[in-house]
Amino acid sequence: MGLEKGKGEGNMKITYIGHSGFLAELEKTVLLFDYVQGEIPEIDRGKKWMVFASHRHQDHFCPDIFALAEKYPITYVLSSDILSRRVPEERQEQTVRLKAGECWEDEGVFVETLKSTDEGVAFLVQAEGQVIYHAGDLNNWHWELETEAWNRKMEVNYQKFLEPLRGREIDAAFVVLDPRQGNSYALGMDYFLQTAKAKKVYPMHCWEEYSVIERWMGEHMDSPYRENMVGIKGRGEVFWQ
Repeated sequence: MGLEKGKGEGNMKITYIGHSGFLAELEKTVLLFDYVQGEIPEIDRGKKWMVFASHRHQDHFCPDIFALAEKYPITYVLSSDILSRRVPEERQEQTVRLKAGECWEDEGVFVETLKSTDEGVAFLVQAEGQVIYHAGDLNNWHWELETEAWNRKMEVNYQKFLEPLRGREIDAAFVVLDPRQGNSYALGMDYFLQTAKAKKVYPMHCWEEYSVIERWMGEHMDSPYRENMVGIKGRGEVFWQ
């Protein structure tokens, strides 16, 4: 199946798979980010696939992604913290492992990595004229049980690691909005919105508590970025841009 869109819709189809998993389908390229579980839509087998995993945590990386290569032509782009032994022998040649701060290009798809405040990397991908950002676990992880010094260091690192995105124009951004952080849930999201120039921002890492997105909307009635936020309500939702 190719791209099917209605009048007035864009040429990038984004499917929310679940948690931090998203699939972006372009005319010739399919980009799958941090798939762990959920339904992947049927895609034209003639398209080039790139499957990304931002780090080794089990809610971001699942070995099941390697089975997709039985069906589609795939290049795997993994954070270097995912050990090579996690990659099946028959998929080693199809796999690229990147550290933070690296750039890599293949057949017109350009990938940059940012250092994460947790494990692994964040991805900035350019393909077919579209720029897509996936944060992985790059976030301002402020926790009530941590010390003030720890939380302050986290804030400083988050701002430092996000600096490469300052003023960058991004078409679709997948950014952490985690309800477990309580009243600090939006610290990372708000700073990202002020730093990058993202047309559409898709909250992720919500642990199926999509009410956190509604909370952000309700608490940011006057925000200039409110129209950029996408109100995800559940798995399998499709968005065009």
